[in-house]
Amino acid sequence: MIAGVKALVQRVSRARVTIDGRESREIGRGLAVFLGVGRDDTEEQARRLAEKLPQLRLFSNDEGKFDRSLLDEKGSALVVSQFTLFADAKSGRRPDFTAAAKPPQAQPLYERFCGLLREAGVTVRTGEFGAKMVVELINDGPVTLLLDTDQL
Repeated sequence: MIAGVKALVQRVSRARVTIDGRESREIGRGLAVFLGVGRDDTEEQARRLAEKLPQLRLFSNDEGKFDRSLLDEKGSALVVSQFTLFADAKSGRRPDFTAAAKPPQAQPLYERFCGLLREAGVTVRTGEFGAKMVVELINDGPVTLLLDTDQL
């Protein structure tokens, strides 16, 4: 069995994605989410991750403890598709991406994930699935987590 939907999550003070050198989308305080969909992943896995993410206590309270969620902070999420999270570099020098879902499967799960975050009350900005993108962010902390639905 291949690992579930993966998200590399970074707490940011701001983040921006520029798509094909022409259009920028950005957020202020919140989370940059690089979302990878594997070829065996399901909508149920995307749903579990979308339910968990806004509630994760990744923001500090007045005492400096991680005690506040994205929703508590009224933060935003910048979600960028990232098939390279499924890279296998065990052999050779070129990573193998065969564990990543092909676009016809991955794109609907990516879009569903973003929609579920919006339904949870999160302001979401996105990259463009399959486009050439430049991502800029200021990691706040630094705080970075790798989430996998097989481990939630």
